[in-house]
Amino acid sequence: MTNRIRTRFAPSPTGYLHIGGVRTALFSWLYARKHGGVFILRIEDTDRERSTDESIQIILDGMAWLGLNYDEGPFYQTQRFDRYKEVIKQLLDTDHAYPCYCSKEELEAMRGQAMANGEKPRYNGKCRYGVSNPPAGVQPVIRFKNPQDGEVVVNDLIQGRVVYRNTELDDLIIARSDGTPTYNLTVVVDDMDMQITHVLRGDDHLNNTPRQINIFNALDCAYPEYGHVPLILGEDGKRLSKRQGAVNVLDFRNQGYLPEALLNYLVRLGWSHGDQEVFSIDEMTRLFEIRDVNKSAAAVNPDKLLWLNQHYLKHADNARLASLLETMLMKDGIDVTSGPDLEVLVTVQKERTKTLREMADQSRCFFEEFEDFDADAAKKHLRPVVLEPLQALRDKLAELEDWQDEALHQAVQEITEQFDIKLGKIAQPLRVAVTGAGVSPSIDATLRLLGKARTLARLDRALAYIKERAS
Repeated sequence: MTNRIRTRFAPSPTGYLHIGGVRTALFSWLYARKHGGVFILRIEDTDRERSTDESIQIILDGMAWLGLNYDEGPFYQTQRFDRYKEVIKQLLDTDHAYPCYCSKEELEAMRGQAMANGEKPRYNGKCRYGVSNPPAGVQPVIRFKNPQDGEVVVNDLIQGRVVYRNTELDDLIIARSDGTPTYNLTVVVDDMDMQITHVLRGDDHLNNTPRQINIFNALDCAYPEYGHVPLILGEDGKRLSKRQGAVNVLDFRNQGYLPEALLNYLVRLGWSHGDQEVFSIDEMTRLFEIRDVNKSAAAVNPDKLLWLNQHYLKHADNARLASLLETMLMKDGIDVTSGPDLEVLVTVQKERTKTLREMADQSRCFFEEFEDFDADAAKKHLRPVVLEPLQALRDKLAELEDWQDEALHQAVQEITEQFDIKLGKIAQPLRVAVTGAGVSPSIDATLRLLGKARTLARLDRALAYIKERAS
């Protein structure tokens, strides 16, 4: 076994990469980075029926988006079948494995008998010592000959000391009847060949660990240290559902989350450093310790993710945000050349929006005409009572040469004084008039970003709407 720390992330491409998998990848990545080690990506694609190229691409794209760069890989298990066959033969030759010819019916009967005896349903070892007359035409599975006495002690880096008696473990199948290897065999061979020193994975794998340790021992090979991370639960404390975050990690990108916000959010799901909530990648790497990972499951908190994303948006580089916003607007079919400079726009919008998606939605009005006024906003604010002050403001803005925040604010202020009304009584109708909705940046910034021609044209439209309403 190497002295240098080597960790791995080994997803199965049978669905999308979700936040549970990403958090496991992040913990493994942080541990390797903290100790100057090696982080490996391995694609466990031996389930040929359920593995898809699309799922593999989602894994690769998700890792790239999050910046979880790997030093070796991606390795694919389907490209290592010859190696697995070699190890299975080695186990057979050293009497650590044997062919099993038992039919499904026999296995069901064994399970039923065990349960009737009040024992765990399991294989009873019928073929363990050889079969004198193997049934003709039956391709056997290969079973690992698990030790029948003693115990396996897992000194888990998170869960602590966990002891399994070998009598609780049956002779698991390591190769199917068609010769393809099973999960517990391939994982051991890969971790052995890739010299993995530390395995961090979900605690749903904890029961596999004693079986894998026994296979390592049969191969006379040192096994890695293990740390089993508790699962992530939904807000209701139950298993994570699609509605609560068990979705493709790239959906978070499409919803306008920044990768650093998602990583910060995930590192705090089950790990802490005092009361600190916001961590840069460098801080995470420096401070992360496996021993500080909680033993109990953590529940998702969408509000926390939104809060973090808003924090990172506020502090993000404007040029980077402008590029991300441009991509999102163009996907929405918006011509970004028909409005304000994007860097100028994000400077205003990033202070008041929580996601890039929200920023894009609230920025449409700066690039294209809206079809109708928001019904509720128009009903409340575009009333006949504002017709006269709004007309006076339109005339004042038409004469304005300095189209900057201070001058625009001054123009609005003068109208409030002229008609003896509060700022909100003119600013909100003005906002609805020029954006079509009741939400936008400060009114002076909104007018500046829209430009003079667009502002006046939309005011004319709103005035016509109010006159029609009045009549």
